[in-house]
Amino acid sequence: MKRQILFCFIIYGVFSCSDTDSDPRCNFLLDIKVVHEINLNLPQYNDLNFISNSVYISNIGNGGVIVINSGTGFLAWDAADPNIPFGECSILSINGIEAQNTCYENKYSLITGQSIKTQLTCPLKTYRAEQNGGSLIITSF
Repeated sequence: MKRQILFCFIIYGVFSCSDTDSDPRCNFLLDIKVVHEINLNLPQYNDLNFISNSVYISNIGNGGVIVINSGTGFLAWDAADPNIPFGECSILSINGIEAQNTCYENKYSLITGQSIKTQLTCPLKTYRAEQNGGSLIITSF
């Protein structure tokens, strides 16, 4: 009987958790539905075949998407800086395993999505990246 009650509390705890507890200050980026497939065999995505390399894909998400091969899989981040209002200075550029905003000098890790050096409120907006054979499917959560 104790196990059944404990099991009920665990189930209640799991299903009562919410992922909508985002920081209200992180509201510069829109929640845009993303479903995009890239062919990893195409020359423009050849860099993703090597660990720590990344590519920028335009015209999806808020400011495009940056995809990186982390060595354990692929990670996808929105290329718009989440800590400033969206505009011409909000698109991040790739610098190795970092993304940086050249107007505001904000830097982010492409492995963790967190800011580097300066403590910023919002991390990079993440997307799901799943490899399916020679394709990589990028979707919003």
